[in-house]
Amino acid sequence: MNSTVVSETKVPVNTILSDLKQLTKVGLSLSVVFSSVAGYLLAVDVINYTILFLLAIGGFFMVGASNAFNQIIERDTDAIMKRTMNRPLPTGRMSVNFAMFIAVLFTVLGLSILYSINPKTALFGAVSIFLYTCAYTPLKSVTPLTVFVGAIPGAIPFMLGWVAATGKFGIEAGFLFMIQFFWQFPHFWAIGWLQFEEYKKAGFSMLPMNTKDKKAVKQIILYTVIMIAVSIAPVLKVTGDFYIYPLTAVLVGFLGLIMLYYAIQLHKTEHNIEARKLMLASVLYITVVQVVYVVDKFLH
Repeated sequence: MNSTVVSETKVPVNTILSDLKQLTKVGLSLSVVFSSVAGYLLAVDVINYTILFLLAIGGFFMVGASNAFNQIIERDTDAIMKRTMNRPLPTGRMSVNFAMFIAVLFTVLGLSILYSINPKTALFGAVSIFLYTCAYTPLKSVTPLTVFVGAIPGAIPFMLGWVAATGKFGIEAGFLFMIQFFWQFPHFWAIGWLQFEEYKKAGFSMLPMNTKDKKAVKQIILYTVIMIAVSIAPVLKVTGDFYIYPLTAVLVGFLGLIMLYYAIQLHKTEHNIEARKLMLASVLYITVVQVVYVVDKFLH
């Protein structure tokens, strides 16, 4: 009788794997790895596949750890929102202790692997985990400035690749950081617009001034313009070893204008459908721009 009860309460392996994927947000972690790899490729003339592999694995663990800590802290508010209520912690499918074990394990593995590349890479990895967990996550319920704080760890991966390749943080890494930093405002505010009511239920302030109106969209437009300017600046050869061809700058500018178009449409209509288009355009932008930069680099 007891053995039947025990076998019935066993959690299937695929459920555990699925929950681990949700806890560490594998999709997001892979997009961060993509950014890091792009940053690395921009910095090197000869690819060291060992370092590239270590960067990808270390970066994956780093982001997985941040996401796990985030979900431990937000397990009560996650239970309130439709988008997050089925995560492993709010549903009770996973214990907080097990999630904490995974978060700590991923932190140790991630930072150790990044340290094996060079100490600076590990330092930026540690800063990223710390800011995401100890500043961005708690501030979500306090101030809309949380997006500004969250944009710092969010912008680290692109330049992390450059630091992994060169062992130093100079103007090139600084520009890679700024491109991804300014990109995050239109991206996250578009999500904040779409999820405004859900975030409100959880007590999160994710839009500028915490208002869903034209004032918020003016901020989105402003940051999109800054993002475009920073993204095409390398064509002026003011960014050290990181520069792009004029044709590349035109292509990057065009991609930025697509985002700007949807931001202006959102200002006109204030409809969720435009916010969704802006959010999708922002994902397309950051992905394609990083690929375009790398292709440009290998054409030099």
